[in-house]
Amino acid sequence: MPEERALSFACRGAWLYGIVSLPATPHPRGVLIVVGGPQYRAGSHRQFTLLARDLAAAGIPAMRFDYRGMGDSEGDLRNFENVDDDLRAAIDRFFVECPGMKEVVLWGLCDGASAAAMYAPQDARVGGLVLLNPWVRTEEGAARATIKHYYRARLFDARLWKKIAGGQFDVKASLRSLWRDLGKAFRPRPASASATAGSNAPLPERMQAALTRFGGRVLVVLSGADLTAQEFADLSARPGAWQRLLATPRFTKQKIDKADHTFSRRPWQDQVSNWTRDWLRSW
Repeated sequence: MPEERALSFACRGAWLYGIVSLPATPHPRGVLIVVGGPQYRAGSHRQFTLLARDLAAAGIPAMRFDYRGMGDSEGDLRNFENVDDDLRAAIDRFFVECPGMKEVVLWGLCDGASAAAMYAPQDARVGGLVLLNPWVRTEEGAARATIKHYYRARLFDARLWKKIAGGQFDVKASLRSLWRDLGKAFRPRPASASATAGSNAPLPERMQAALTRFGGRVLVVLSGADLTAQEFADLSARPGAWQRLLATPRFTKQKIDKADHTFSRRPWQDQVSNWTRDWLRSW
């Protein structure tokens, strides 16, 4: 049976806390689960806990932890673009706990996926990435995704037309919101991304540049019923650097059509876990 250990380790003068799940005979490739948003190491609907245990049961060591300022860890709250030190400290400790491990895969949801992607090129110990619904938010991208996926679906929703017929829907307010989104969606686009995008470049450019520099294998999993995922899908389908990058053989793409942002149902979580496990064993 896999063993679970509670951990504490230092990062810039603060104590971080996590849990490592260790098989009796660990695979040389482990998974560090990177939290996203204002959540802690268990994950939404205990997804991270269940994933770590499932991987460990299959022989793959897994670790989950809280950034500084989140969950049980000390320090000030920080956003996903300021957690490089936290990730490095967690990887250091992961290798101590699992000395036979040769490399680590970073697994993240939403802005946890973005944090993992931007950290990966800095650390040769990172051999792969699993990115669920990566956060590439811009005003333009969010507006385009909302118009394309939200408003279109609403037009064919019978409940909406019942509300309109019954005077229970504020048509003027909805039209004002649509007009604002149209204005954001059709602003002039910035220049194409490059592999050397600077720190002041928009987030999608910096993400694309980091993934290009990384060069390792990447599994991308998207939810079909989530605007964050749709924004990423629309961005990556647009002709240009993103489309070329994701078309390379080192990228594997999966999608669960009806899943929400956090894969809240157990069958969706199990599917993600199965894809992760199979992908890790395929290379």
